[in-house]
Amino acid sequence: MNTTTTPQPHEPRPADRATTARRTTAHDWIPDQPGAWAMALLPALAGMVVGGPNAATVWLFAAWMLCYCVQFTAARWIRSRFARRYLPPTVIYTVLLVMVGLPFVIVHPGVLWWAPLYLVLAALSFAAAWLRRERTLWGNAVAIVAACAMAMVVASFGTLANGAALPALANGGLPATVVFLLVQFGSVLFVKTMIRERGNRTYLLASWGWHAVLAAVTFGLWGALGFGLLFVALAIDAAWLMARAIALPLIARRRRLRPVVVGMVELVSSLLTFVAVITTF
Repeated sequence: MNTTTTPQPHEPRPADRATTARRTTAHDWIPDQPGAWAMALLPALAGMVVGGPNAATVWLFAAWMLCYCVQFTAARWIRSRFARRYLPPTVIYTVLLVMVGLPFVIVHPGVLWWAPLYLVLAALSFAAAWLRRERTLWGNAVAIVAACAMAMVVASFGTLANGAALPALANGGLPATVVFLLVQFGSVLFVKTMIRERGNRTYLLASWGWHAVLAAVTFGLWGALGFGLLFVALAIDAAWLMARAIALPLIARRRRLRPVVVGMVELVSSLLTFVAVITTF
């Protein structure tokens, strides 16, 4: 008797079929991590404050919120290998972004100076989604640069930049961007020590070292300025960041902390950094 079987075409795994077939839900439209919202939007909001709020900065901030929604939904669509459930949010947010963003470009064509940077960052972000490497250090770094640079982008359209030869350098946008970059990359290292790389000594030492240098530089600048009021908020922020980077991993050795606890701690950290930036610059 012939027992040879005819090769069958590859069938998706049950999990893949479920992901593809499931209907679009509210969770597919809105990022459900408050800490991620804070890290993505607070730099742009800080840029609006330190640059001098006006109609242009509010408009640009709204466009950036839609950019974040497009990136979030499109990345999930790409990561899922174009599952239909993720397509409606991607399309709707993209249409809204065009409706809000295109008129801004027409009225403020100077924003196109930033286009090369964000085209590269978008390409890298979607490549990370396709490769399913968004959680790697380089994938995190791409998201951090995109979010933090918005402090400088938004500030360059503020009232304090009016008439400046180099609007991006005319106010506190650049130092705000630098502070957010340093803090957010430290946040990535800290979160990894608490969740994905819990127990990894290399990541723990990297996190402690990063925050120690950040605190040393901050207190050094504060001292160089005579320990005046200017750097008080940044010094407090640096001390808090260092304390939580040391204390929570030590606590987690004896008692496992849920990711939601880590997320809320980082939400507080982001808010403290935001307050420090807008009161300093």
